[in-house]
Amino acid sequence: MISSREDAHLREELVSSGEVLQGSFLKVLRDSVVLPDGKAATREYVVHPGAVMVIPLLEGSDAPTRVVLERQYRYPVQRVMIEFPAGKLDSGETTLECAQRELFEETGYRAGQWAKAGVIHPVIAYSTEFIEVWFARDLVPGPSQLDSGEFLEVFDAPAVELITACLEGQVTDAKTVAAALWLQHYMAGTWSPAWHTAV
Repeated sequence: MISSREDAHLREELVSSGEVLQGSFLKVLRDSVVLPDGKAATREYVVHPGAVMVIPLLEGSDAPTRVVLERQYRYPVQRVMIEFPAGKLDSGETTLECAQRELFEETGYRAGQWAKAGVIHPVIAYSTEFIEVWFARDLVPGPSQLDSGEFLEVFDAPAVELITACLEGQVTDAKTVAAALWLQHYMAGTWSPAWHTAV
């Protein structure tokens, strides 16, 4: 099994930690560590509160599955990106509560059923960020509730077109590309999420 291997010989031990920057919700730390061979090294990384991403499905018996997506300008890469709805966890919020809130706020949709897909770590070399991935279906449309200063365009597209766009490099957002794996297996019937009714 891939996950059953011993890894003690690869671990790094913390010696000291210092804060480099405290932003509005991100923090940068610089740690001193001891490597497995006994040598010293420095690790700089971003502490992130965690986030969720939602794969909203528009399914019908007489039509191919479509997914709800967003187009949003991302300043660090200076590009408009195609993504699934997503957002960071608020203090005291469960990941499902966050998923439900973000879906509604960003797209206006509410979902009757939810299923957890899994967790991804999008930037393991320099951030603690994790993103929990949720599927949502039985969608009911409504007006979005965007935050002040938040600008995005909501649209839907055939799921097969999104998967192709990921494979061809047209969609490069890491979390959306990762989600395409679950989506592809869901559509092929080789992976089945455990659905439950929204509360």
